[in-house]
Amino acid sequence: MPELPEVETIRQGLVQWVVGRRITAVEVRHPRAVRRHEPGGQHFADVLTGRTVTDVRRRGKYLWLPLDSGDAIIGHLGMSGQLLLRPVGAADELHLRVRFRFADDGPELRFVDQRTFGGLSVSEGGAELPAEIAHIARDPRDPEFSDAGFVAALRKRRTEVKRALLDQTLISGVGNIYADEALWRARLHGARPTDALTGPAAVRLLGHIRDVLDEAVKQGGTSFDELYVNVNGESGYFDRSLNAYGREGEPCPRCGTPIRREAFMNRSSYSCPRCQPRPRGALRG
Repeated sequence: MPELPEVETIRQGLVQWVVGRRITAVEVRHPRAVRRHEPGGQHFADVLTGRTVTDVRRRGKYLWLPLDSGDAIIGHLGMSGQLLLRPVGAADELHLRVRFRFADDGPELRFVDQRTFGGLSVSEGGAELPAEIAHIARDPRDPEFSDAGFVAALRKRRTEVKRALLDQTLISGVGNIYADEALWRARLHGARPTDALTGPAAVRLLGHIRDVLDEAVKQGGTSFDELYVNVNGESGYFDRSLNAYGREGEPCPRCGTPIRREAFMNRSSYSCPRCQPRPRGALRG
């Protein structure tokens, strides 16, 4: 699933290509793509036609596009969603779900989603911050993110550190890949109890989270297959910089010990047994 760097890469592309453009037609080709818009697909198209996109913003893994009406389009990519800019008349993608055309007859915006887990909706009056995503925490790249507030909240939790990093009400945008990478850099095992973290350790971990996210954004995110691409259909290449995630059996770049994979919440966690020893008594899986 796309995480903060992938969504931020898409946001930056959309800023360049759709801000200031007036929507003249919206074609909803699959109802699941707008299932979170309760009035339905026709209403989704009607309320957006004639509106101008004024910005593209992000909260965690969600995008929203403020409109001149004061409303906003909310977008979540799910497992396989893509927002692509394509020339008018270009062949339709196999899994094209929603098409936006603009008054300038320039590239159209297409929402493509193979698995239809993602979706678009309209937030009434949500241009500043849609109420539907207001519960999601700020991310470490947000200028208003509170380092001290995060560290204090993290250490008050009674859970494992990796589970806490995936809690989008505590810190947003961090998913399985970047949590593993930050924990590797911090030399912490994901099963470390949060209430056992010292203040300096929590601060150090936050610094590594921010560094990993910043580096991944610069490299366009992480692409393991064709399901994640930017608005021009190009893959990210941060996968070349991964130190732990997906590297089971390969030598740790720091000490040479083979990277270990463990089951985690129906997914996998990757860590170095030597650099990131499992805490005594920690449950597996």
